[in-house]
Amino acid sequence: MSNRREVRERVMQALYAYELAGDSPEDYIDGMLRPKFEDDKVSFAFATRLFLRTLETEAEAEAIISRHTKNWNFDRIALIDRLVLKMGITEMLSFEDIPPKVSINEAIEVAKKYSTNKSGKFVNGILDAALLELQREGRLKKSGRGLVGMDKMRVDS
Repeated sequence: MSNRREVRERVMQALYAYELAGDSPEDYIDGMLRPKFEDDKVSFAFATRLFLRTLETEAEAEAIISRHTKNWNFDRIALIDRLVLKMGITEMLSFEDIPPKVSINEAIEVAKKYSTNKSGKFVNGILDAALLELQREGRLKKSGRGLVGMDKMRVDS
């Protein structure tokens, strides 16, 4: 059985390959995700959903990232960092059973493993700011274990 970090790492790799080659999303699901998780239906379903939802929410995630990187040209952000940020925002917006802090922590760990020495802190800062924005706008729809009291989380303006 695979763990979700392994799934997130593989999805990031599939997104990276997709970004560079641009074939159909199904090619990456069949070529990179299915072989890795074929014996674990739950992990394969999570990987497929995260991959596709990240592609579907790309424009929205980029807009959120851009609002919190005012001194950065979006295209100059390292590709892996951009992909990890998009995945983290997608999880916050689309996976109501995953607490936002788990999404942020997982994104930090993936960035630290695959990108630069400073990527973990960069990803943390952007996703924390994005979380506050999404909370302030009432756009987080979370339910399930570990999420009790989330509506009482402090939001600084």
